[in-house]
Amino acid sequence: MAEDRVRYSDAELKEFKALIQAKIEKAEKDLAMINESFINNQNNGTDDTSPTFKAFEEGAETLSKEQNAILAGRQEKFIRDLKHALMRIENKTYGVCRVTGKLIPKERLKAVPHATLSIEAKNMQR
Repeated sequence: MAEDRVRYSDAELKEFKALIQAKIEKAEKDLAMINESFINNQNNGTDDTSPTFKAFEEGAETLSKEQNAILAGRQEKFIRDLKHALMRIENKTYGVCRVTGKLIPKERLKAVPHATLSIEAKNMQR
């Protein structure tokens, strides 16, 4: 029975590793796009526009920079969490709930590959 197992097999860990590496690659591309749009926003001047419009545009630009910073921060955390998941694969603790010690179902790990808690443990936190 799957629930009696202490960890995922090496073959299963290899599958998860491929999934996580693909997600890291995509997340890093997304982060590069976010950072690129942040740089491009800084280069779009409004020197030739009226003062009223310029003030409005600067406010929108500030908001956009803040949103980009938030998005970039989230993306960096996501990448870091995925890399930590790769470390857990290497030391064969991947997929084990850090609260219950039980295996996290494959379906959950495919949806949230950096998960360290089972749904059961997550519900206990509420």
